[in-house]
Amino acid sequence: MSAQSITAQSVSTLSMPRLLLHLEGVALLAAALVLYANQGFSWWTFAWMLLLPDIPLFLYPINQRIGSVAYNLVHTIIVPIAVGLFSLLNGSELGLQIALIWLAHIGMDHAVGYGFKYLGNMKETHFARV
Repeated sequence: MSAQSITAQSVSTLSMPRLLLHLEGVALLAAALVLYANQGFSWWTFAWMLLLPDIPLFLYPINQRIGSVAYNLVHTIIVPIAVGLFSLLNGSELGLQIALIWLAHIGMDHAVGYGFKYLGNMKETHFARV
């Protein structure tokens, strides 16, 4: 089965893997929101910083390959978890706040179906064609 037929099929049906990916996004978003609220951080800061991880999208018109690599690097949970853990260990509230907002953004994206971008094509993600 080709990648195109798999993508077309995943758009028309909600498969178990796709459903689980969406639910993981919801869980990540919910966990980040609960932890953020528990820390008493500013919701104004949360609101204006929530979409900052999408800045790499502006690289697509310049170079699609660089845009997709930058987008994927910013949308993996590895870096914000590392920032959050480092911040917890060093008592950095700002670092923890940034990490939680970043994780909330990734969770929000995955909850609605935005995923990692395939090289050079902004519309093809690991979820489906957007």
